[in-house]
Amino acid sequence: MPFVVPPLMKWALAALGGAAAIHWAVREVRRVNAELERVKAAPAMDPAVRRSLPTLRRDPATGEWRVI
Repeated sequence: MPFVVPPLMKWALAALGGAAAIHWAVREVRRVNAELERVKAAPAMDPAVRRSLPTLRRDPATGEWRVI
């Protein structure tokens, strides 16, 4: 005996699934935006500290990259 689902029930299930997908998408967008705002609000690195970190520089004599 085949299982028959009325058309109204199909539309209701499709609407529920769509609503759940939209709800998930909105939450995900809000989460990503909150993370981006947190990163934007983080203080920039102090220039003195940045200069103390090793950097790759091209050696003009050999053309090779070296950590300086």
